[in-house]
Amino acid sequence: MSTVIKTTGLTKSYGDYKAVDSLDLNVGLGQIYGFLGQNGAGKTTTIRMLLGLIKPTSGDIELFGDSLRGKQKELLKRIGSIVEFSGFYENLTARENLMINARLMGVHKASALSEALEIVGLHQETKKLVGNYSLGMKQRLGIARAILHHPELLILDEPTNGLDPVGIKEIRRLIRSLADERKMTILISSHILSEVEQLADQVGILHQGRLLEEISLAELMKRNRTYMEFQVSNENKAALLLEQQFGIADYEVRGDGSLRIYSHLGQQGNLNRVFVQEGLEVTKMAISGETLEDYFVRLIGGGTIG
Repeated sequence: MSTVIKTTGLTKSYGDYKAVDSLDLNVGLGQIYGFLGQNGAGKTTTIRMLLGLIKPTSGDIELFGDSLRGKQKELLKRIGSIVEFSGFYENLTARENLMINARLMGVHKASALSEALEIVGLHQETKKLVGNYSLGMKQRLGIARAILHHPELLILDEPTNGLDPVGIKEIRRLIRSLADERKMTILISSHILSEVEQLADQVGILHQGRLLEEISLAELMKRNRTYMEFQVSNENKAALLLEQQFGIADYEVRGDGSLRIYSHLGQQGNLNRVFVQEGLEVTKMAISGETLEDYFVRLIGGGTIG
């Protein structure tokens, strides 16, 4: 598979603080790549370096097989992006806003505006001022602006941030269609892991500026562990029973009255029987698999996301 984004030892330091530390990133042609990390992990700093907005302290960036050094202007013409959220003129319509941007970008194709608005589902909103748009509509308009020039690579920094569930679903469907129908390679940074899990082909997990893992979703699903989950009236007592009566050490107390047990699969009936005999109330018993969020938290050694 051809590589669209490749970084080698990419580092950005501010004094003694390394916002991005020796990052080796590989985004393949046609992939939706989920760039995951907590807020402050270094995702936006990385994206700004990829787009030439800030200079790396050290390391190299290759886009479409060419070094960004010396070919920045040429290579960046092949990329569309949303970094954070830049505003629109709210007293103008979507078409009028895009017309301004098209002129600035040197897009002269007459149908480019109509095509971009149709792709993002705003082609019927021709008279509404952008000031009357919902946040989700503004995000879609941002994507329309990013694809005006038919880029080969689309970079989206937290595109669903602040959206309600309906808006998130719309953006997710749009991103999927751009990859499937328009054959764009897409890098999407996010801390909303459940959304990335539904979109990405490949994920890179960034923590404190360092890439902890780069793995395909297919491989991640194979690797993730199946577990038994019990919801009980006293999780600490249940944990003692697991150790003392079954010799189980590979389990997790969740802190919400539930336990996840990663060994002894198929013995949930025996476990349930002992819990009840010892006076515990069992309100849930299920076999489940880890989500991407579970995997993320385990990989970074605990903590919270966001």
